[in-house]
Parts: sequence; structure tokens; C-alpha cells
Amino acid sequence: MPAEETTAWAGFDRPTSFAMVGLGGAGSEAVRDLLGLATPGVRPLAINTDAGHLERMPIDRRILIGHRRFRGRGSGGDREGVLGAIEEERDEILRQLRPYEVVFLFGALGGGTGSALLPYLVRELRETDAIPVPVAFLPFHVEVRNNATRRESVRATLGELEAMGGLLLLMANEKLRRFDSLPIHRALGVRNAFLHSLVTSMVDMVENPSQLNVDLATVKRHLEGSGMSTVLCGEAHVSEPERLLPQALRDSLLDFELGHRTRALLHIEGGSNLTLGTFDQLLEYARANLGEPDELLFGTRVRPEPREVVRLTGLVSGIRVGSIHGLLRAGSVEPALAH
Repeated sequence: MPAEETTAWAGFDRPTSFAMVGLGGAGSEAVRDLLGLATPGVRPLAINTDAGHLERMPIDRRILIGHRRFRGRGSGGDREGVLGAIEEERDEILRQLRPYEVVFLFGALGGGTGSALLPYLVRELRETDAIPVPVAFLPFHVEVRNNATRRESVRATLGELEAMGGLLLLMANEKLRRFDSLPIHRALGVRNAFLHSLVTSMVDMVENPSQLNVDLATVKRHLEGSGMSTVLCGEAHVSEPERLLPQALRDSLLDFELGHRTRALLHIEGGSNLTLGTFDQLLEYARANLGEPDELLFGTRVRPEPREVVRLTGLVSGIRVGSIHGLLRAGSVEPALAH
């Protein structure tokens, strides 16, 4: 190929850019933990009102908000105060995030900083044509069962996120109760490994080319007008295609329910031993387990070597928030361990 032709298109051959942003204490710690698990190609940022907590984060880029109001301390659950404080640093935050096309936003619901910043930054980032991916940590049920203030904070933030639609990953801390025999740090390690799998699977799906490709434009088209969406990921042995979707649904730590009118964008990765017949079975089992979605789009990547495991990454649209709504309405609910 002549040199001038190469120059003409080479500038467009660049990977999608990803960032992950920790909002408040819990969100920043999640980003720190994902960095410890190695998340290549995803740039970290931490935002907090607590200067001491920010200083302890092994993250290069950190933004302190609310200098005058909070004086470098935590927000103390003052959601409205955080919304006022964020305006002081809005331009700097958006400047830092402007280069990125997909931004994962990690924050806990029920407090101040994460609850305020998650919906705020989702709105702001959509104005820049980026894809915001809010990852919201839902409190344990005991934290909100008899705490009306915290319950109202969760309700308000969740209502805003639902109304905006788009991608929403609700991490249900309550589902960690299935690991109640584990030491606390190991149970949290399970959660972090699951989060790491979600983030890296989505990055890999859109950044690395496939035989049947799923790129960022495909993701954007899928999300448009689809209500709320979530991410699924899972693995199964190549000889057991019927287990792939049930495993991805069963092992999810996300709080969601399938709606009556779903749409799905699936990416399936396997080795050279993945046959067309097995691939067709995977799609049929996916269709059945997702309630016969109105639209099922797919991509696939076949590795040159044989692999025993088939991997799924999926965006499922038309979902509903799951068990947390019962708790918010009634103020009490029995623990729900299955999605």
C-alpha cells in the first residue's frame, strides 16, 4: 500500500478510550481495588470531599470538591451540599473526563458524595456524547431498613438514574450474604472480582476486533431508546452451551429483573473448536433465557487455538430494578439472594 494511503486512514485506527471514576469513599476504594486486579487501558480518577481519604488513594488523578463547605472532611450524608460543591469543580472534572468515550462511575447509594455525583455526572457526560456507566453500590438491607434518611437518599438517587435510562449496574451488597461463611475481606474480594470481570469484559468487547464485530457505535445504537440496560458476563464449557446464560444470570451480583420487552446485544468468544452448531445453540438458549427478546444482536470472536471455555459478554436492555424497590417502599424486606 502506498505511504500516502496509509497516512490517510491510520489516524483513525485508535482504540476506544475508557476511564473509571471513584465517587466518594466507597467508589474510590472500588477503583483502587480494580487497579490492584489490573485493568489495562482504563484510566482512573477519584473525586471526594474527604481530603484525607483522597490522599491515601494510590490514584494519580484526584479532585477534592467542597473545600469551603466541607473543609476537607467527609460530606456526612449531605447530598444537597455535595451538589452545591460539585459546581465549583465542574469545569475541571469535565476537562479531565473529556478525552474518554466510556466512563465507569463508581459510587455508593445512601450517603452523600456518591449519591449526589452519580446522576449529576451521568447527565453531564451525556452532553459530551460519552457513554456513562454508573456502577452503584446498594447498601445492605439492614443499613436502610430502619433508617428513613438513608432510605430516602437511596430512593432519590435511584429514581434519577432510572429516569435517565441507559446503562446502570446496581451492585447488590445484599447478595454477598450468599458468601456469609467467608471472612469479610474475601467476600469483598468476590465482589471486586465480579466487578473486574464486568469492566474488563465490556472493554474487551468493544476495543478488540472480532470476526463479527461489536464496536462502540453498535453499543450506542443498541442503547438508544432502550430504557435501562445492564451488563452480563459469564463462562461455560464449550460442551454445555445451555449453561452459559443461566450461569451469567444466576451468578450476577447485580440487582435487576428482566422486563417484558427486552433487547440484547451479545458477544461470544471461543476457540477454534467452537462450531457453528454450538454457536447457534448458544444463541437459542440465550433467546429462551432472556424471555424471547424483541431484538437479539450478536458478535463473535474465535481465537486461533482450541479453548474449553466459551465466554459471554452481553448488554441487556429493557430491564427493571430488582428487590431494592420492595425495601424502599415498605422499609423492610426479607433478604433476596437471587436476582
